[in-house]
Amino acid sequence: MRNETDRTRQSVTMRPIEELNLIEDFLTNQMIIHPVVGLRFSKRVLAMILGREIGTMSIAAQKAYPGENTDRHGIRLDVCLDEHGGDIVDLEPDQNSSAEDVKSLPRRVRFYHAKIDAGSLARGMEYSALRNVVVIFITTYDPFGLNRMVYTISSKCEEVPDMPYDDGAKTLFLYTKGKEGNPPEELRQLLHYMEDTRVENAVTPELRELHEMVTQVKCDKEVGLAYMKAYELEQRLLRQGREEGKEEALLQKIITKVRKGKTVQEIAEALEEDETTIGKWIEIVNRYAPQYDQQAIMNEVMNEKSK
Repeated sequence: MRNETDRTRQSVTMRPIEELNLIEDFLTNQMIIHPVVGLRFSKRVLAMILGREIGTMSIAAQKAYPGENTDRHGIRLDVCLDEHGGDIVDLEPDQNSSAEDVKSLPRRVRFYHAKIDAGSLARGMEYSALRNVVVIFITTYDPFGLNRMVYTISSKCEEVPDMPYDDGAKTLFLYTKGKEGNPPEELRQLLHYMEDTRVENAVTPELRELHEMVTQVKCDKEVGLAYMKAYELEQRLLRQGREEGKEEALLQKIITKVRKGKTVQEIAEALEEDETTIGKWIEIVNRYAPQYDQQAIMNEVMNEKSK
């Protein structure tokens, strides 16, 4: 699940689609939902990650689990894979390596499990009918700082760690650069290929089969169009974020000068802004004196602008 617009991000140069790697969620999503290769690709990747054959399955990209109402948080999974009669798998390529994102990752995963469980148990069903859920994060950063390629998380009894306790929930964190531990060589090769999706890294027959599918999808005109639209949306969000950042900085300056008792004319001249516009902002600012809740003021300013 992707985060809201990061207002500190810089402008992104559009890379050719041929240069995209599978660790990037756009390409993984397009691979999995592709009408020709999607199912075959998904089953191959999951088999290499989970170390077993995958049965009949269905795919839902960008699957949404809304909150119970508008005041509750929902989630949008990158890819939800439903193995009929088996596991529900959420596959999340993730490169959001900010300190805050990494720190909150365990709680984010906890919420994912809760929402998936709540969405899969219909009224009247017994708890024993809850499906096994596997959440898989594939990351280019080390989520726990131990340099492991595989971190497998599941519930246990703290007093008796060996006591069987199977609640059907499991999380895999797969760090593409991890060195510690002894992961299967097939998984190590897959993660390296996902991080750097070039033919040179397709070193096994299975990976060469994946690479043929990747090449086919990258050459698909519909995928290319979707990539263009995704890039245009990203640029629009970046521009919006930069504009909102400028307005927040301006508001902060206005509040500082209002606190000092400056007049509308003095503030407009000092900030080199239109006096009428500054006057409207100051009217709103004064309604929030003396606390001057900047977020509340900004919300009202934006509401006024949208009228």
